[in-house]
Amino acid sequence: MSEQTKRNKGSSITRVLEIIEAIGEASHPPSPLDLSVALDIPKPSIHRLIQLLEKEGYVKVDLHGGLVIGQRINKLLYNVWDNEKARIERISILEKLSKKIGETCGIAILQDNQMLYVDRVQTNWPLQVYLPVGSKVPLWCTSSGKLFLSYLPQEKRENVIKNLTLTQFTKNTITQIDALEDNISEIRKQNIGTDNEEFIAGMVAVSVPVLLPSSEIVASLYTHAPTIRKSLTDLMAYEKELNKAAKDLTTYIENSMK
Repeated sequence: MSEQTKRNKGSSITRVLEIIEAIGEASHPPSPLDLSVALDIPKPSIHRLIQLLEKEGYVKVDLHGGLVIGQRINKLLYNVWDNEKARIERISILEKLSKKIGETCGIAILQDNQMLYVDRVQTNWPLQVYLPVGSKVPLWCTSSGKLFLSYLPQEKRENVIKNLTLTQFTKNTITQIDALEDNISEIRKQNIGTDNEEFIAGMVAVSVPVLLPSSEIVASLYTHAPTIRKSLTDLMAYEKELNKAAKDLTTYIENSMK
């Protein structure tokens, strides 16, 4: 392979990664023209690369013609979390946390504007709220979902919320955008997500962020319980233990990246 070919190949790979990164970080789904200008890539090249990425499932076009991350990237992220060695380490951390709290604990990641449960450790109580690994839950009425929303830049968060159908699951579900924004702002200040019977009547939940070394949120660490056993205040009293476990997860991620 000639040096010129190597340079061209490297340039194309770099451009593809820059496109995916720009789409993931954008406050609203960008158009090909937006990306062409932002990344200084000629329009013919940007259209060619986007067509390739779309064909392979790495990006997709939304209802308004903007570009969003595709299912293949989401699957890649899930596969990274599903690595057996990493999973064993995460489960060990969850088991210790669950034993301290006495309730189910788990990890959720963002996928397709929903929260995906990727790990879970249950307690042995006869009364359980069962949401198995692989379950997807809404953003606007779960502790993990609202926590993730609180970490988004304001413009991006507003665009995400605007495109959600705020279904009312219980009498406590927040379905007014202004009220939801207020709740999310408070969650960001406190840095702990809450669900006060907003998703399932009779269930409360709290969550804390699992951060990358760059301080970006990569997952949420949650615990939930039936209200007959614990109140939301009861769960929030374990904030210190939750944050310690989240820090352990961050440390593991950091060490695995070395």
